[in-house]
Amino acid sequence: MRAIFLVGFMGSGKSKLAKQLATKLNCTAIDTDEFIEKQEHCTIAELFEKHGEQHFRDLERQLIQELDFLQRIVVATGGGLPCHSSLMEEMNRRGTTVFLKLNAKELHHRLKEPKRKMKRPLIANKSEEELLDFITDKLEERELFYNQAAHVFHPTKDDFSDLIQWLLLHERNS
Repeated sequence: MRAIFLVGFMGSGKSKLAKQLATKLNCTAIDTDEFIEKQEHCTIAELFEKHGEQHFRDLERQLIQELDFLQRIVVATGGGLPCHSSLMEEMNRRGTTVFLKLNAKELHHRLKEPKRKMKRPLIANKSEEELLDFITDKLEERELFYNQAAHVFHPTKDDFSDLIQWLLLHERNS
């Protein structure tokens, strides 16, 4: 099994799917945001505040490069990770990439809850209208990168059973 990289906008379900898929494949799940938080001993929001976004993006790039020696992993990437430092190309070379594609309204519905917003520094202080505008603009910008994934999947709610079945079959045949 090669590495599986899950890409998509924040709130698309990458972390949840990574855990479910890793359980089914009997392998390791890595959430890049959680990994960086543990490594840096602070939250992503604190990292952004103390060191800026570019420092965070550098940490993401280093992490993807360090994962090169691991094969049996499912990686839930941060929403912006594929858009920097040619990381989408890098992930396509190193494994199977899957874009979890939702539209702006679906993402807005998932991300507007205060609890979810506060964990994400790019949207934490946005009103509902500002949030929808931000998602629409960023999604348009990022889909150029996300669409480079080997596979595109349109999740319905948080049910990934179809995708998990497809990936299990795909991994057995590759």
